[in-house]
Amino acid sequence: MPVALDLKSLGIDRLSVEDRLALIEELWESLSSEEAEIPLTQVQRDELDRRLADDRLRPEGAVSWEELEKSLDAICPR
Repeated sequence: MPVALDLKSLGIDRLSVEDRLALIEELWESLSSEEAEIPLTQVQRDELDRRLADDRLRPEGAVSWEELEKSLDAICPR
């Protein structure tokens, strides 16, 4: 018998915003440990292929992780 998975039946609608955010984080972490099992859609595959092709054609357009962190810190300091 299928289980209803909606906010009300699970009682999630009664959680505080803070608790719902914590639940989202827990769910996300549980998925990331099984990421190999999460299939990509064709749209996602096409976008990855496009980005890889662009990177090969224009490697100078890439930025290092450190550069990205620095620019993000300028926008949103930690």
